[in-house]
Amino acid sequence: MALASSVMVPYAAYLRVYEPLAAFPEPERSHWARYAKRESVPTAQDELRRSLADLLPTPPVAVPVHESGDAFIADVDGVTCVCPWRTRLRGWQALEELPERLPGPVLDAALPPVVRRQAAADYERWLDRNPDARPWIRTATWHVPVRWFVLFADAEREYTKGDQGLVLRYRTPMVEARRRVARGLRTLRDALDEGPLIDGLVDVGRWLEEFHPRALVELDYGGLVHAVPEGQLAEDRSAAEVAEGLAALREGDGERAGAAYEKLSDRWREVRERQYAS
Repeated sequence: MALASSVMVPYAAYLRVYEPLAAFPEPERSHWARYAKRESVPTAQDELRRSLADLLPTPPVAVPVHESGDAFIADVDGVTCVCPWRTRLRGWQALEELPERLPGPVLDAALPPVVRRQAAADYERWLDRNPDARPWIRTATWHVPVRWFVLFADAEREYTKGDQGLVLRYRTPMVEARRRVARGLRTLRDALDEGPLIDGLVDVGRWLEEFHPRALVELDYGGLVHAVPEGQLAEDRSAAEVAEGLAALREGDGERAGAAYEKLSDRWREVRERQYAS
C-alpha cells in the first residue's frame, strides 16, 4: 500500500465496512471497545500520512512491518461499529496489483524487485497462518468502480464541507447493500452476457457476505474530491445514474440504459485523464 499511496492514494476512493463490536472475537473486541472511547481517533488523512511516511526509508518499506491497531469508528443507531484499517494486509494486496497499474521501469525504480519478492514471501507465510483474512476496506484509484454504486441509493448520498474539507460519501445498512447487489445481478444477467461488470459485482457480493449482517457499508470519495472541480462534485449523482440504468434494463429499454451508462463513463473518464495532467 505504501507505493500505491505515493502514486495514487491522494486521489483514491474507498469502500468500507463497519462492523458492530459483537462481530469481533476477544481480545480484539475489548481492544476496539476501549479504542472507540478515546477522545479522538485518527482520520482518513491520518491514515494517508502514515502510509506515505513508509516511503522515506531507502529502500522504501513495501508494506508496514506490523499490522495497524487503528480503525475508523461509526455510531449506527447507538451501536458502536468499527472498520479496522488493516494497512499491512491491504499493503500486501495492493502490491500484487501494482504490476498491472505501473510500467515495469517505474515500478522497479520506486520499489526494487528484491523488496517486492521479500514482501510477497512474507505475505505467503502470513496467509498460511491466516487463510480467512479479509480487509474491511477496498480502494480504487482515480475513479469509483461502477459496481460500487449498485450498493447505494441516491437518498443515501452525503455531500458536506467541514473541518476535513469536502466529503462526498454514501452509507447504507449491510442488509440493503446485499439486497441491491442481488437485485442488480439478476437484472444484469437477464440483460447482458457474462463480463467484467457482472464478475465485479459478484466479487463485491461475496466480500459483503464475509461481514456481520448488521454492519454499515460506506462509499467514500476520499481523495477524489480533490481531483474533481467542486461544481462538478456537487452535481455528481453517480448512484442515481446507475440505478436509472438498471431500471431501464429491467424495463427492456436498452437505449435509456446505454445513455445512463455513457454519462457515467464520460464523467469518470475525465477524472482518470487528470492523473496524466497532474
